[in-house]
Amino acid sequence: MPGSPACFILIFLLCQLTASGALKELTGILGGSVTFPLTHSVNQIDSIVWMFNTTTLVTIQPKMADKQDNVIVIQNHNKKRVDFSHGNYSLKLSKLNKSDSGAYRVEIYSSLFQGPFIQEYELRVYEHLSKPKVTMGLQNNKNGTCVTNLTCSVEQGGEDVTYSWKSLGQATNEFHNGSIFPISWKLGEKKMTFICMARNPISSNSSNPIFAWKLCEGAAGKPDSIMALNFLWLFFLLSVLVLVAFTLIMRREREKESTGEKKRMDNHQEVLNYYPSSGETSEYDTISNLNKTIPEENSAKMLYSTVQIPPKGGNTLPTAHIIRHTP
Repeated sequence: MPGSPACFILIFLLCQLTASGALKELTGILGGSVTFPLTHSVNQIDSIVWMFNTTTLVTIQPKMADKQDNVIVIQNHNKKRVDFSHGNYSLKLSKLNKSDSGAYRVEIYSSLFQGPFIQEYELRVYEHLSKPKVTMGLQNNKNGTCVTNLTCSVEQGGEDVTYSWKSLGQATNEFHNGSIFPISWKLGEKKMTFICMARNPISSNSSNPIFAWKLCEGAAGKPDSIMALNFLWLFFLLSVLVLVAFTLIMRREREKESTGEKKRMDNHQEVLNYYPSSGETSEYDTISNLNKTIPEENSAKMLYSTVQIPPKGGNTLPTAHIIRHTP
């Protein structure tokens, strides 16, 4: 029956269902813009209220007759960020930042409904991902096999990021989900390359290729590394020994030179000690033959004369001593 209570209850429930819409999830880019679409079947609108969380953003009173829409933006810093599409009052928010993420709702009031028509939104603002960075964990090298973990991360846009790995160089390329990727590579096996891929709702980025042989060069070149290290130690020890020997030889040579110089100084001092004192000067005079003929040497008839000259400045006359040898 059209006038039965059951009919009124059914109409009331249908009105309640049309008075609200399902939650709509939106994504925005940092610095970009997003539009909150408004779809409704309300013909006569008295007012519209847009809200962010529990704060009123904008109130609108649609135009009546020859009057324009009356739009009131509550917060001054949003006046240049909000705009509305002509006719349906969908909200456009520009210059997005991270703090714009959250719950939005619009309430449409009409005299045709007992309560407002409500549409809810969930906005998430993301930034473009930076290039993923790969770090290596503790490495275990045993019997030429390298075992370690690779960890992938991004510095920017780290919210709601998913990671995956691509392994190249095998018979079939392998994929692994998650930021941590365990690897095991044996010396002599086929070369392998690993790439980390990061994604968020608005962007994706990949790391630089990671080569297994570079990660595991400790395992691949361990004997050579030990040999090179031993060679360096041996070279260092030999260099020290040569330097010590050279220092000892040079020290011994200097000691020899010092000893020889000391001996020469001692000999020179002895010669100086043979000189007469400054107060006495001995002079010897040989009397030659007047006839300029050399007589035969006769030791029995030789005459010796010794003259002692006093020191300079003295008043003593020179003293002569004559020694005659008579046969």
